Formats: sequence, C-alpha cells, structure tokens
Amino acid sequence: MADEPLRILGRANSFNVRKVLWLCDELGIPFTREDWGRGFRPTTTPDFLRLNPVAQVPVVLDGDLVLRESHAILRYLCLKHGAEALYPTPPSQRVQVERWMDWIAYDLTHAMRGAFLGGQLQEAPWNNPWFVAQGRQDFTHCMRLAEGELADGRAHACGDTFTLADIPLGLVVNRWFAVQGFDKPALPAVAAYFDRLSQRPAYLRHARNGLP
Repeated sequence: MADEPLRILGRANSFNVRKVLWLCDELGIPFTREDWGRGFRPTTTPDFLRLNPVAQVPVVLDGDLVLRESHAILRYLCLKHGAEALYPTPPSQRVQVERWMDWIAYDLTHAMRGAFLGGQLQEAPWNNPWFVAQGRQDFTHCMRLAEGELADGRAHACGDTFTLADIPLGLVVNRWFAVQGFDKPALPAVAAYFDRLSQRPAYLRHARNGLP
C-alpha cells in the first residue's frame, strides 16, 4: 500500500514551514498541511506540545514518525526519497551542503530575529533597539559573506547544481530583499542568485511569493 501523504503542521507563511513545502514541491512528495502557529491554532496546546515540546512549527507526521526542526526534516525527506542530487552521499560533497545549512540555522537565524522580527514586525522581545540594530548589522555582514561566495560565478550555493543548501539560503535571500527599515548594500551576486532561483516554479510558490 502506498504511503499516506505527509501531514505538515504549520502556517503556510512561516519561514521554516516554507522550506518543507518547497522541498516537497521539488520532489513531488504528497502532503496535507494544517494551519498552526501565529494567527492560527496555538502551538501551546497539550496536543501540539506532545508532538513538539518546544512549541514551534513545522511538525511533520510521516505515519507514526514525528519530525521537528526544519533542517532535520529536509534531510530526512531527501534520504527517504533518494534525492541524491540534492543531498549527495560522498562526504566531500555532503559537507558542503551541511555547512550552509548549519550556518543559516545559527548565524542567520539570530540575525534575522533582530532585523525582521524586531525591526520590521516590532515583535517583543525582539524589538529592543539594541537588538534590532545588532540584528541588522549581523544580517548585513552575513549577506556580504554570501555575496563573497556567490561572486565566484557559481550558479547555486554548492556549485552548478541545485542542492538542499539552496532551500534555506533561498528563503534567506528572499527575506533579505523583502526586509525594510535600514540601508542595505548592493549585492549583485546575491541578486543574480535570487533571479536564478526564481526560474524554479516551486521557489515562486513557496519563497518569492510576496511573503518576507
């Protein structure tokens, strides 16, 4: 019997949920999605906390398996569905994908809290003026680093081929161009990368779709 569709718990406008939706679209993985999180069903209910004690989306249910943390979910889906091109097996290639994903999960996530959650959405506690200023500075620094790497002429994060690394990076780049409230330097290589990703229909549906 064919596997049942994945159940994706999380609002479609969530930064991290959109990573999972984009990958499912790229790989043709069937899924259903349920609205949870900001503006929808709260993630602090006992039922949701049994699935994810940290009360964050996305949560993905694959049969009886409960998955959380967006980058772990991306890796799992690539491994399950044999997406070798996106998540290559050779260690020398996989580590290039992993380094981008880990850097985004740590450095850029922290920077975007100040620049976006605090500076643009004015959400407490992220809207502390010092934290906003630091987030904008750190976000700009990280994007300059991405510019330096992409300026070598590569088409994608890890070279000429689209990989799993491009999914979190593509969401970050979309947010960089969408976020407002501070002066941003011109980053021509990042802009060209943004336009190349925009040739992918799944990117337009789940990333460059008018949401930051």
